[in-house]
Amino acid sequence: MRIRGIRKDLLLLLLQIGKEQHPQEYAGLLLENEGIIEELNLLPGTTSTSVSASLHLDMMPLDTHLAGSVHSHPNGVLIPSDADLSFFPRAGRYHLIVGFPYSEGNWACFRASGTPVELEVVA
Repeated sequence: MRIRGIRKDLLLLLLQIGKEQHPQEYAGLLLENEGIIEELNLLPGTTSTSVSASLHLDMMPLDTHLAGSVHSHPNGVLIPSDADLSFFPRAGRYHLIVGFPYSEGNWACFRASGTPVELEVVA
């Protein structure tokens, strides 16, 4: 599965959730349709603190449209941590980090390996 982009309305929602949860992190799963990330799945039992968010992957739906994950970095650093790099391969191939102050430019996408990826924002 090659992801070509993310819906703008979903990206804005992800940034808004980061802003509303601040200073706590949040995390969720991203679903795609025909190569476009267009849906957020918040898993039951997710826990959040100011330094981490943990998904219970046993609650992850068996969905062939899983693209990857999203989580926030309240410190604004848009670089995966060691914990992120350990988690990414278990939850899909594309991973977004949204960061403080959660404006349209405060996000980044990474492959499961941690390599940055350009992701087109589509209407």
